[in-house]
Formats: sequence, structure tokens, C-alpha cells
Amino acid sequence: MNTFRVGKLNANLLGELLGDIKNKDPRVIVGPKVGEDAAVIDFGDKYLIATTDPVTFTSYKIGWYMVNVNANDIATMGGMPKWLLASIFLPENKTDSKLVEGIFHDIDKAAEELGIVLCGGHTEITQGLDRPIVSGHMLGEVDKRKLVENSNAKVEDDIILTKGIAIEGMALLAREKEQELSGKYGNLFVKKVQNFLHDPGISVVKDALIANQAADIHAMHDPTEGGLATGLFELARVSDTGVIIYEEKIKCLEETSILCSEYELDPMGVIASGALLIVVDPDDREAVISRLVQDGIECSVIGKLTDKEDGLKMIIDGESRDLPLFEVDEITKIV
Repeated sequence: MNTFRVGKLNANLLGELLGDIKNKDPRVIVGPKVGEDAAVIDFGDKYLIATTDPVTFTSYKIGWYMVNVNANDIATMGGMPKWLLASIFLPENKTDSKLVEGIFHDIDKAAEELGIVLCGGHTEITQGLDRPIVSGHMLGEVDKRKLVENSNAKVEDDIILTKGIAIEGMALLAREKEQELSGKYGNLFVKKVQNFLHDPGISVVKDALIANQAADIHAMHDPTEGGLATGLFELARVSDTGVIIYEEKIKCLEETSILCSEYELDPMGVIASGALLIVVDPDDREAVISRLVQDGIECSVIGKLTDKEDGLKMIIDGESRDLPLFEVDEITKIV
């Protein structure tokens, strides 16, 4: 029997499993589906958006990470993140009050920054762990007219990318390899990359809310594990389309290029929180880009959706190639 490696469950298997789940409640507007970032439930005047996401790649500022990645999922559906429950699993014989206080402090700080209320959760010392794991369960709400469902994306829609790729992955790498990289590239370089968490930042809440105010958004997706390439696969799957992407249009920060070359990582497959994929009708493209740039958010059109039969392609130096598929995030080679 083949066993799976660390990371997301195989998308085909997950899709089959989720396909067997029947929605028995008409109030569930968006149920479990590969490519949708959250569930949506009809709550009268508005839709309630519900998501859950753990942090497993790092223990650094794990509470802060958890709040932000869950808030991103709410925002990509067009919603405002509101309420949070946290499940905190702590390693046996490695947990002290300083560790627990740090996690709670970071959760509280991140929630306050985003206007989110911590409503409850669960905390325990867990056998068999070598580091903390924190899982968030977040709720938000959205006006029914502004809900964004990725299944609504259609052929010929433009794909806009904000900020750039591998932002989160490079911050993780600079943290895990701090001493090694400081010796080669200097402390200032390493500190700058570590600060990618905040600048350009891994939150896409602002990006998503601005875009959703600017136009009728057909889809939004924040690529996480497996990087931009996996995010595009998920988007194409849920919208039943193909994709054509132009490599030259994808922003890759200089520091990202340096570190990916150093460790032989493909930046297209590196965990990418901080980037947001926005899918719009070509007629609405300039309105969205204008609003984002006006608010200091870099963005560019990197491609478009195509017929499903055309597959998923990336144009590199004028040559069409298959979009790379990453079954495991590239960062797992290092951390």
C-alpha cells in the first residue's frame, strides 16, 4: 500500500471523498469542495462563512499565523472575518507557561489587528507531539450580493495576482536557516526576509475586501501549501476550466529568487500565503487593479482561464509548457 507524504491530501482522493458527502440541508449554500476556501450557510439577511485551518509547518508565532490564515479563507469568499475558536495542542514534557502565554498573546494580538473576537476553543497537552499545533475555526459574514464562489469563474476571465509568490515560504526558510543564511548573506538580508510575514505580509484580507468592493469578482483564492501552482490547479478544478499563465508576469521578489536558487526550490511550489488570486471579467480588470494599486497593493494580470480541454499551461520564454504539479510543498525539502 502506498502511503502519503507530508502536506495536503491528494486532491483526486479528497475530491472523491467529498463527492460522496450529500448536502442534506438547503441552508448550506457552499459545502465541502476542493478549490473553495470555506463553507457558506444561509443565516437570513446574510451568509455565514465558516472555515478551519491548522498551522503545522512552524511553531514560530504559531498563534498569529493561525489567525491570519483562517481570516484569509473568510476574506476570499468575500466576507469579513468576525469570530474565532482555537484548538491548541501542546507537546508533552516540552510545554511550560512561557510557551502557552506566548501562543495566547499572539492569537489575541492578531485577532485584535483584524477586528476578530476570540470566542472559545480547546487547549491540551497531547501525547506524541514534538512541537505545538494550533488549529483555528473561524466564522465571518457577507452580504448575499457579495459572496464570491470560485465555481463561478468562467472561460476568458482574467487572473490577477497580488504581491508575489512564496512570501510565507521564504519567511519560514529564513527563520529555520537563520544562522546558515546570516553567514552567507548577512543579518540584514535574513531579517528582511523574516519580515516578509509583515511586509509584504501573509494577510490577504485587505486585498480581498478592496477587490470585492471594486467590481463583480468571479473568484478569489489564496494559494497556500503547494504554492501558486497548486492554487491554480484548485481554481481550475472547482471552475471546470483550463489555465494559461505567463511566467514573466508573476512577481518573484529578488530575495525569493536568491533563496530558491540556493536550496534548489521551485518558487511556483512554495507555500504562498500573502498572494491572492483574483478572477474577474476582462471588462472589470482595470477597476480592480486601480483600486488595489491606489491602496498600495502591488498586482498584475498573470493569465486567464481557458477551456478545460486546453489544460493548465504556463508560457516560459515564449514556449508553452504544462503547469508544474507539486504533490508536496517545496518547502518540505528544507524545513
